[in-house]
Amino acid sequence: MKVGIDVGGTFTDFLATTGDGSTQVAKVLTTPADPAIGLLEGLRVLAAERGQSLADFAGTVRTIVHGTTVTTNVVLTGAGAKTGLLTTEGVRDALEMRRGVREEQYNNRFTNIPPLVPRYLRRPVRGRLDHAGVEVAPLVPEDVEAALDLFAAERVEAVAICFMNSFANPDHERRAAEIVRRRLPGAYLSVSTEVLPSIRFYPRISTAVLNAYVGPVLRRYLDSLIRRLREIGFGGVLLVMQSNGGVVSPESARDKAAVTLLSGPAAGPNAGLVFVGSHGLDHCITVDMGGTSFDAALVRDGQPLLVTEGQVNRNALALPMLDIVTIGAGGGSIGRIDEGGLLRVGPQSAGADPGPACYGRGGRAPTVTDADLVLGRLDPDFFAGGRIPLDLDAARRAIEERVAKPLGLPVVAAAAGMVRVVDANMAAGVREITIRRGFDPREFPMVVAGGAGPNHACAIAAELGLPLFLVPRESSIFCAAGMLMTDLKHDFVRSMVGRLAEIPRETLLGAIEELAERGRRVLSSENVPADRITILAEAELRYVRQYHEVCLPLHPLEDLPKRFHAEHSRLYGYSLEEEGTPLEIINLRVRATGGMDKPAFPSEERVGPDPSAARKGARPVFVPEAKDYAEVAVFDGHGLRHGNRIAGPAIIEQRNTTLFVSASYETVVDSAGSFVVFDRARPDALPRTLKEVLR
Repeated sequence: MKVGIDVGGTFTDFLATTGDGSTQVAKVLTTPADPAIGLLEGLRVLAAERGQSLADFAGTVRTIVHGTTVTTNVVLTGAGAKTGLLTTEGVRDALEMRRGVREEQYNNRFTNIPPLVPRYLRRPVRGRLDHAGVEVAPLVPEDVEAALDLFAAERVEAVAICFMNSFANPDHERRAAEIVRRRLPGAYLSVSTEVLPSIRFYPRISTAVLNAYVGPVLRRYLDSLIRRLREIGFGGVLLVMQSNGGVVSPESARDKAAVTLLSGPAAGPNAGLVFVGSHGLDHCITVDMGGTSFDAALVRDGQPLLVTEGQVNRNALALPMLDIVTIGAGGGSIGRIDEGGLLRVGPQSAGADPGPACYGRGGRAPTVTDADLVLGRLDPDFFAGGRIPLDLDAARRAIEERVAKPLGLPVVAAAAGMVRVVDANMAAGVREITIRRGFDPREFPMVVAGGAGPNHACAIAAELGLPLFLVPRESSIFCAAGMLMTDLKHDFVRSMVGRLAEIPRETLLGAIEELAERGRRVLSSENVPADRITILAEAELRYVRQYHEVCLPLHPLEDLPKRFHAEHSRLYGYSLEEEGTPLEIINLRVRATGGMDKPAFPSEERVGPDPSAARKGARPVFVPEAKDYAEVAVFDGHGLRHGNRIAGPAIIEQRNTTLFVSASYETVVDSAGSFVVFDRARPDALPRTLKEVLR
């Protein structure tokens, strides 16, 4: 048995799969103070549903794949380790100066966030390398010793080391690291050339500091989790989700904690690809609306889009990560009236504690979940399969007090307004991941996930003009499912700055082979057979004297310039091919992937289109097209079968999510049990494979 676990801001999701393809789902409230408590509680729920003790159940689990928001939350809340920084004399303020450019250029009041390391703990060290790694001034060990005296006195938990131009020669950093290990053996050590050996000083120093800042927290969490799992009888393999969409061992995650900074939503695109793959497609948009946030990502040509530089709470992170747009739009997002009298929804969230007003746990703020309940989209007696009864009167009171009265609107109109606002916010998030990257969202099927996502999917699709979207049967635990579809992945980078035409082919291939061999060794140490290891080599190129790079597969080398010009034109709207502007390589990158066994989901036999066997009844639901309530049929999502067809407006309820099919849409169940929802006015826009489902 394999279990995927996704710890979110509000809920922790579980998917257990067995060798015969059967699945089991659980969803429990996250325990922010210690996420391991909620994790173990979810395992107890899975065990109880199977009529087993926790120990007996744990003994049957071979693999747990765990996505965690521990490091993300540490940065967001400022609760990281007390960190010291050793850096080159004269640049100790680079962490605070950042790139020297105000993020909001026309906002005179805009201020940078405080650096993760205060100035008195950013200690200068004499010694200098030039751009080629040649020593200009020797390292002064006494400076390192003096800094460590201060760090010891200040009880620093983690030390980051980042020297100028060390990417070209790591010798100074290695020597400083040896001193730190000798003097402060219990400190978490983050060396920039081990974390990110690439050009550009600010992204490198910021990434090294982020790694140090979250390292001790992640180490304590993983050590505690491993101990608790061992105590309940788990003797299998624990894997940790990375920001790049792959998994690593806990040991690798401890050493390079920054790879988990965007671990939570990183499994979504893998799952999306599997669900559209059953229809012969290799591209999609994935969206996941949970209790706290909304994540959108793009999959193209069978691969999720990756970036090599991003931000976590405005701190630069330059490790490979999935290109995911995250906004504060979830079921727990709070509706409020701003200073200008306008209705806003999010990014503030009621979270898991106290949660939405309708949870009855002390929450007073009106949330999207409260609005969905008032509009009839949620059954107060069947939320989370009936485990969490909802208080409709509390939801109405919260919306009336905080939104309806200030706007002079009836409660229903205020609730509908909240839903329209959050839907528009989410559509904007999808545009961010598509249109701003040069893609037309209408060319991609959307895969909708999250406990709250299916309730809002029709509105998002209508806003974007999408002809169809898919809702997986287990959409509420989408990322947990994606974690079971991942592979072991390790990324390596080497800066090689020079004009492409002037770098010998042998030099490029030799550097790539060196990185590839490192990847093979790491995967071999994780017991991956040689025949399951694949290597992907990429090059980051740019036009000479320009700033932004384009990352492309290195092979075949012969047509690399042609591919660069085409991709640059797509991304930025122009190409300098005709002008003959030379190309410059900045970095070489290698991704080493170790293939893992994936669960096989059974295919359902096709039955007729009649869904009446799964009909539960009807209830009043607010229908946006009519701007009023109507009696809407309600279906049991678990009882619908392949080929069943339902025209909107309709409600499809499952234990952990609800799909609202608006009047403009229709849905059909495919062979995987997913709900294919399409615009009734545009059936011809469906791909051929999906048209076959409608026969």
